[in-house]
Amino acid sequence: MESCLSIRGLAKSYVPGKPVLQHIDLDIHAREVVAIIGPSGTGKSTLIRCINRLVQPSSGEIWFEGVNLAQVRGAALRHARRQIGMVFQEYNLVERLSVMENILSGRLGYMSAWRAWLRRYEPQDLQQAFELLDKVGLQGLERQRADSLSGGQRQRVGIARAVMQHPKLLLADEPTSSLDPKTSVEIMQLLVDMGKTLDIPILINMHDVTLAKKFASRVVGMSAGHIVFDDEPQALTDSVLQQIYGGEDWLQ
Repeated sequence: MESCLSIRGLAKSYVPGKPVLQHIDLDIHAREVVAIIGPSGTGKSTLIRCINRLVQPSSGEIWFEGVNLAQVRGAALRHARRQIGMVFQEYNLVERLSVMENILSGRLGYMSAWRAWLRRYEPQDLQQAFELLDKVGLQGLERQRADSLSGGQRQRVGIARAVMQHPKLLLADEPTSSLDPKTSVEIMQLLVDMGKTLDIPILINMHDVTLAKKFASRVVGMSAGHIVFDDEPQALTDSVLQQIYGGEDWLQ
């Protein structure tokens, strides 16, 4: 199966001699929903952020759409980033702006600087933004300020903004960690549905093993900066979870 994203020998150290990621090899294929699980501090968020270059890798290669993302700079990096949608744990919305303005900001990477500054969006972008409002369940809230929304509503805005980029890969960094169980299920279902609609892979960093088993087509387990498990959710047994997280008491 052809890879949409291919990572080879990826490593990252924030402090010399203390690696966070160690020789990560990973291939993500079309239409997959891949959940990355593992204990806190094992490098899950760093891996996601290396892919879209919010974090600069120390070494290794990240191949996406024929480009090594670990090496590109300037305009080439901006071009690559606009094809990678990102959903953040803390939403990363512009709180003082409306729901509609936040969603439309997903198009800024495709606009000239002056059009972006003036917020002169194309008619088709406005039409798509209103369609996305309906799809993410926020119809009628287009004028609402982002800081007046609930956590679940904010994350729906974040997903719609990422989809407005017309991405070829969707990344999500702990998208449900601040949400209640019911809303978490709704957000995961929305992410999966969007991936199917766009016909693109989704890579999700998450702590909730139950959600990973329910929604992912594939689970990657990380421990101490290494990948220690990579298989379908059905293979995620208690013994495997002990290998990933360590200990036994928490499984009781």
